Amino acid sequence: MAETRTKKLMNEPDAIVREMAEGVAAVHQAILRLHEDDWRVVLARHPNPDTKVGLVIGGGSGHEPAFLGYVGNGLAHAAVLGDVFTSPTPEPILTATKGVAGPEGVLFLYGNYAGDVLNFDMAAELAAVEGIEVRTVLGADDVASAPPERAMDRRGIAGGVLLFKIAGAAAAAGWPLAEVERVAQKAVASMRSMGVALEPCSLPASLEPNFEIPPGMMEIGLGIHGEKGALAGPLEPADRITDRLFDTIQGELALEPGERCAVLVNGLGATSFMECHVVARRVMQRLSEIGAVVHLARVGEYVTSLEMAGLSLTLLRLDEELTRLLDAPAHGIAWTTPDPS
Repeated sequence: MAETRTKKLMNEPDAIVREMAEGVAAVHQAILRLHEDDWRVVLARHPNPDTKVGLVIGGGSGHEPAFLGYVGNGLAHAAVLGDVFTSPTPEPILTATKGVAGPEGVLFLYGNYAGDVLNFDMAAELAAVEGIEVRTVLGADDVASAPPERAMDRRGIAGGVLLFKIAGAAAAAGWPLAEVERVAQKAVASMRSMGVALEPCSLPASLEPNFEIPPGMMEIGLGIHGEKGALAGPLEPADRITDRLFDTIQGELALEPGERCAVLVNGLGATSFMECHVVARRVMQRLSEIGAVVHLARVGEYVTSLEMAGLSLTLLRLDEELTRLLDAPAHGIAWTTPDPS
């Protein structure tokens, strides 16, 4: 039997991330630019002048529009791009840190993955030598990756988008570093996510599936790089899959009648608008049944995994402070919140 290889629109595999970054910068010149000394560093074109804290996000490429899609006014000030599914190295992270450091320092926001933690921590140490204070808040929203008693060992998935929005609004409002850090940690503690994969993705360098899901099967809880899921089994109807995700998240979050929440249904790269909204329909039904108030619902591709088929669900419990920050104006490629005035 002939080996099956995937197809991608690319030139050389080693150039795909750089050429993607150049394309994004050319199309979205009004929002962002590439650092003149390092194309891996994407900078906001017009950061808010009241900002006291620089906000740096980043991670491996292949999750677009994360991370460069969340650079802009009211969002992050810089994103650092690694190779596909690979953490950026400390050097571009330090370049980004120096480029956006506010008078009070810099806050790092990124997903809880070993490579990212190692390299961002090294960059923070190098920044400290240059007199820049750096603090870190890790996205750790995936309930499938560790039990509740080890919640901070969890990996970050699409909930990071809401984290970037909330912290970005706080930084844009001129909050001090300690307060931006505090509200970012509050957002992490208030959200939960879980995903399902139906088909794998393939890396540009190999054009072979990055992992295997047999025909007619699915992986519940699988990570955005193809990390093993919590449950493998036969593909089920959409409502049943949605209920599995929702019940696991709600089992921890325990939203009560009258509480406000935000909903993010995130496609992983090859899941249609139609399918994502079938899932969103069921999520809204379930929230209505428990009497929770949906303040914000977004459906689309926010943190992908190349061309993986599947999606993730994120729920965020909101109080007045988080609601205000989530509603604050923002303008990025992948997230825009209009100014109500």
